[in-house]
Amino acid sequence: MTPQRIAKLRSVLDRRQPDLTVVTDFVNKQRNLSAIVRSCDAVGVQDLHAVIGDEDYVAFRGTAMGSHDWVTVRNYRQPAQALTPLQQRGFQLLAAHLEPGAMDYRDVDYTLPTAIVLGAERRGISAGVLAHVDQCITIPMMGMVASYNVSVAAGIILAEAQSQRERAGYYERPRLDAAAYERLLFEWGHPAVRDFCRQRGLAYPPLNAQGEIDNPSRWYEQVRRGQAPMETK
Repeated sequence: MTPQRIAKLRSVLDRRQPDLTVVTDFVNKQRNLSAIVRSCDAVGVQDLHAVIGDEDYVAFRGTAMGSHDWVTVRNYRQPAQALTPLQQRGFQLLAAHLEPGAMDYRDVDYTLPTAIVLGAERRGISAGVLAHVDQCITIPMMGMVASYNVSVAAGIILAEAQSQRERAGYYERPRLDAAAYERLLFEWGHPAVRDFCRQRGLAYPPLNAQGEIDNPSRWYEQVRRGQAPMETK
């Protein structure tokens, strides 16, 4: 990698927000999902939790603008599989859903560990998911339509979260733990070797200070001889 490339990757990783995430509740239109991924990347969200049943997530590259390469999309069959672990980690679950008692989305404290839950446009948030959430939030509407497109709503809410976190200084220092930071740096900087290692269950080789594989000839020789370290689960 060039020095400029490694500097860019580190700059993005330095601003990732591990305690801000999005959960989609059966948002099955791929273009909406891809647009949400793009918004996640823009504000520093690393993980998107997509509850899509038995369907596969396939990014629409034209909509995501390559953002699927930088945001980790985790798939789930049922909502509880995504929501329960987040609750156990202390995330507040905020559902974008219009109901009595829903708060204006701007009145929420997004500096807390937060998961923003979004439902499909016609069906909305399912009753099962609403039973898990801590608070419903809404975006005030001034026109005839009753709601925004789900990907637009995601962008609006995430922009408010970014604004609050910027004021709180959350983008001024790295917030990912060291192991996650180094793993993502490798995966982003060396996608071909990443795929090679994943296919064979190999641990990633270490990187040097320049972001390059440390002594690649020795590592490739270890691979050839079957002596390269295996990935630990």
